[in-house]
Amino acid sequence: MKQILIVEDIGETRAWLGRAAMTAFAGAEIREAADMRSGVHAAKGGGIDLAIVDLGLPDGSGINVIAAFREVQPDAVVVVATVMGDDASIIAALSAGAHGYLLKDSPIDLFARQLAQLDQGIPALSPSIARRIVDHFRSTAVAHQPEATLSPRELDVLGLISKGLRNADTALALGLTENTVASHIKSIYSKLGITSRAEAAMHAQRMGLTRL
Repeated sequence: MKQILIVEDIGETRAWLGRAAMTAFAGAEIREAADMRSGVHAAKGGGIDLAIVDLGLPDGSGINVIAAFREVQPDAVVVVATVMGDDASIIAALSAGAHGYLLKDSPIDLFARQLAQLDQGIPALSPSIARRIVDHFRSTAVAHQPEATLSPRELDVLGLISKGLRNADTALALGLTENTVASHIKSIYSKLGITSRAEAAMHAQRMGLTRL
């Protein structure tokens, strides 16, 4: 991660998040935004590898920042850093395209380790958030065999993006164009009923694709 954006309105918390990010990704350049408008502007400006976004911003919701990254910089990794751990906030963030969801009440060393896992293709999720996601999935999922609905090429793509590869890297690995990879990802999301790479990684792990 070379360029990291922190979208947080409280200066002390921005500094804390910056220290955690630098611990996880030594040598990265930290950029800051103190409100939703600045975060959306940064997303549209390009060049961000990782965005750490608070949901409760003074001029709106961090969900709008996540959506802006999904639209303009789909290869950027977006992680929520918030105090809101309710199901509605988690689902809204993941549905908007967040790749992780961390609670700011974590010790800084644990927070940094969870961020660092992104380089290994592991979604950045606080333990309590991971449990909520699993519980929600168990209570709402319809039993089916998603691997039977995906084509062999879609399984290849799912396996690679679940390990943290970006669209360009996945295309290179499979000898495809980025547009073709994007089309496969859109089909995968539709077939599995998911909307984020964090959910894709969970499906891939359950299907055994992360061991390939």
